[in-house]
Formats: sequence, structure tokens, C-alpha cells
Amino acid sequence: MRTYYFDHAATSPMRQEAISAVVDVMNGGPGNPSSMHRYGREARQRVNRARDTIAALIGAKPAQLLFTSGGTESDNLAIIGAARAMKELGKTHIITSAAEHHAVLHACQSLQQEGFDLTVLPVDQSGQLSVDVVCDALTDRTGLVSVMYANNEVGTVQPIEVIGEAVRARGALFHVDAVQALGSLPIDLSKLPVDLMSFSAHKINGPQGIGALYIAGNVALSPIMHGGSQERKRRAGTENVAGIAGFAAAMKAASDELSSRKLLMDQLRQQWVDLMHQATDGHIAVNGHETERLSHIVNISFLGIDTETMLMNLDMAGIAVSGGSACTSGSLERSHVLTAMGIGDERLMSAVRFSFGLGNTLEELNEAAKSVETIVRRLRK
Repeated sequence: MRTYYFDHAATSPMRQEAISAVVDVMNGGPGNPSSMHRYGREARQRVNRARDTIAALIGAKPAQLLFTSGGTESDNLAIIGAARAMKELGKTHIITSAAEHHAVLHACQSLQQEGFDLTVLPVDQSGQLSVDVVCDALTDRTGLVSVMYANNEVGTVQPIEVIGEAVRARGALFHVDAVQALGSLPIDLSKLPVDLMSFSAHKINGPQGIGALYIAGNVALSPIMHGGSQERKRRAGTENVAGIAGFAAAMKAASDELSSRKLLMDQLRQQWVDLMHQATDGHIAVNGHETERLSHIVNISFLGIDTETMLMNLDMAGIAVSGGSACTSGSLERSHVLTAMGIGDERLMSAVRFSFGLGNTLEELNEAAKSVETIVRRLRK
């Protein structure tokens, strides 16, 4: 049976450049970057080269880039580490949005147990956060604001430049989860008003288990992992040298292909929406912002068909998709993002996320659409 992978927002296939970089490190013998001997020095050089490469591609200085195990750790370190540091200045108020990834929401909620005040702001029906709402929520006690660059379920892009300027004007730190935006949107941290930004390699065709956190030079951060002096004493633990090398290779390729990738993803997305309208006689709703969105993600409600039923039938037809975030797709809970958008039960309970990437073509979308049409007609009959 022919299979189709349309779940790149969950994880993406590793590209050959990243695989080669990982294998090269693994074939190079043992190497702990903290060791003083030749093997350790060689490993340290690999890490330094990768850090230089990634930092240059996002407009950061190498010293501002800290390697982590992935996006979730980067979010947790940014939020918990920055909030605890700001507490020393008497700033114990945190702001985020209801449409954030659970790595952000749960980290913020954990800080509530430590006595921090948390404000969770609403988003509109497109999933976008109002700048005025953010400004109204800011107080003199606000120490940290966390808003994602682009939503992982519906693709909506947030106005982080304007929000960042407002946050900085009130003396608070601004954290941005850019895990889904990396490789899809241009990022220049030498110009963006952002203090902390989270990244993950496996969303851009790099290896799983490796991520990064950008930390502006003037930002204090309390470590949440202890036991070593790695990463400038901010993240203890032996560095994942192979993963770091693979991350840098994937970043270089993603940067080189940024424009051409967007063009292809725009074509794929529009083609899929058109095909789904045809396959369902127009009985769908597209969730998210019409224009301010990522090119590779399209969240579609198949009106009248339950999400779990649709996912099961798509899987049996060889079409891999998701009901929302991969971190919650094993749960029967409805999407907290769509719930926050207030789109109504019919759309909420029938939503499916399709996300495209490396290897997808217009031809295979045409083929997969035929299976979707068959499934929809059978289920509605």
C-alpha cells in the first residue's frame, strides 16, 4: 500500500546532510567535549563549529546559543529559569496565551505552585493574540511574557515584533517559542526584540533529541539542571555532539532553501485545501489565520465527521496526519488551541492537522486526495 506522510509538524524525516553529519561524529570515536585529551578537543571543536553555524544563521552570537535536548527543554529552561531570576528583582508576574504549546503552558503552571502570578490571555478565532490585550495585561510586576512565533496546530503567526517592543518597554523579558517557525520564517535575532527563543532540530529535518535556546546577552537565567559546568554553567550534562552536528547541518540546508521551500509549501497547502473542498463537496472549514500563517500547516475540520474516526480511517488508508499537537495526539482530549479559538463544537470535534515538508509533492497530494474522498463518502453515507 502506498503511504503518505503529512505530519511534518510532529516530526520531520532527517535529510541526508544531517544524517551524514551525525554518522561522521559517531564514526569518529569517543569524544566528550569536557575532556582535555585529543578526543575531547576534537569533540569540542565540532560543537563550537556547529554553534557558530547556527548562531550566524539566526543573527545571534555563538555565546548566546545554548544547546538542549529539544524544544520542550528549551521552553522550560527559558520560562522557569528566567522567571526565577526575575523574581530576585521583585517581578513575579508571568503572561502567556491560551494557544501556547503545553511545554510553555505547563511550565508556567508549575511556576504558579511556587507563588508566581499567571495571566493566560485569550486569542481570537484565527488563533492570533491581540497586541492591545498584551499591553493591558502588563504591570510593573511582570517579569516574563511568553508568546509562540507560530502555532503548531493551526499555523497562525503572532505579531512578535510589536509584542516584543511593548514587553521591553515595561521592563519585562520576552520569550518566543520558535520551534515550529524555524525553517519556515526568516529569523534575525540581531533585530527582533526577543530575549529568549526556543528551537528544535527535528522540525527542520534534523535529529530528534537536540534543540537550542537563544539567550540575549543581558538576560539572567537560573539553571534548572545541575551537575556540571557545561553550556556556560547554564545547562549541565555532556553535550550531544552527534545531535548538535546534525542540527547545524539541517539548519544550513533549511536556510539555503528557505525561499524555495516557502514557494513549494504555499503550492502544496493551496492544492490540498482545493482538493479537500472537492472531495467533501465543500463541507470543510479551514482553521487558523487566512494570511498570517505558516505555509506548511493546514488545519481542516471535516464537518460532521469525528476527528478520531477520521484519523483512524486515514491511517488505514496509509495517510499519516494528526489531530493536533503530537504531544497530545494520544489523548482523547480536544485541542486546547482550537478550544481557545472558540470555533464551536462542530469544527472543534472534527479537526485534522495536515502538515507538509521534505519529500511531499503535488502529485502525491492528488493521489492521497482520492483516498480522502472515498473515506468521507463512506463515513457520511
